[in-house]
Amino acid sequence: MILKDQLNIENLPKHIAIIMDGNGRWAKQKGKLRVFGHENGTKSVREITEASAELGIENLTLYAFSTENWKRPKVEVQTLMRLLISSLKKEINTLQENNIKLNAIGNLEDLPKKVQRELMDVIEQTKNNSRMTLTLALSYGSRDELLNTIKQISTKVKNNIISPEKIDESVINEHLYTRNLPDVDLLIRTSGEQRISNFLLWQIAYAELFFTNILWPDFTKNNLYEAILCYQKRERRFGKTSEQLK
Repeated sequence: MILKDQLNIENLPKHIAIIMDGNGRWAKQKGKLRVFGHENGTKSVREITEASAELGIENLTLYAFSTENWKRPKVEVQTLMRLLISSLKKEINTLQENNIKLNAIGNLEDLPKKVQRELMDVIEQTKNNSRMTLTLALSYGSRDELLNTIKQISTKVKNNIISPEKIDESVINEHLYTRNLPDVDLLIRTSGEQRISNFLLWQIAYAELFFTNILWPDFTKNNLYEAILCYQKRERRFGKTSEQLK
């Protein structure tokens, strides 16, 4: 049976987040420069985005560039920024045709001005799309996000805008980059690495984790279906017992 046909459409994760890992290793295996892997990784972004929208996934968040990635060789960083600009220009039609809204989280002001302009332009053009929200995590680090959140709330407490007694999960959520997104239901990481790498630490508190050895440029919609099938076979208890759920 085709993997897609095995999915329970009534039990889809509302929010899938993906750590797209393995571009460099994929290129190295083929005797190519890391840039070649990043270029081919954009094809998987398109396929997974379209497949997610087709299934009815409401939110897809991709870890595109971390705060730590700025430490990579200058040439690689410049290439990634160039690819980001070209991809945004190239994929605007795909987003519009699939009724997908583009969103971005992270220290966006750290991105080159040209990238910021292109990013904001696509976000503006797709703001009324409603089928799915595609969020790119750019210059993103979860610890940085949490630190920024603490500073914002502390300032409001200092200025008597918020009282310490009123601080709860909802207040924290309102000050995160992801304030308009639901918590992550399914986190996928490619390439065989089994760590979170400073990605959405608060938002994945109850997420199901799926690790695969497949390198990102080889990750297809069938691999996405496999991850969702695995998710659907798990019992999500959120601290309760199995008996309570029944």
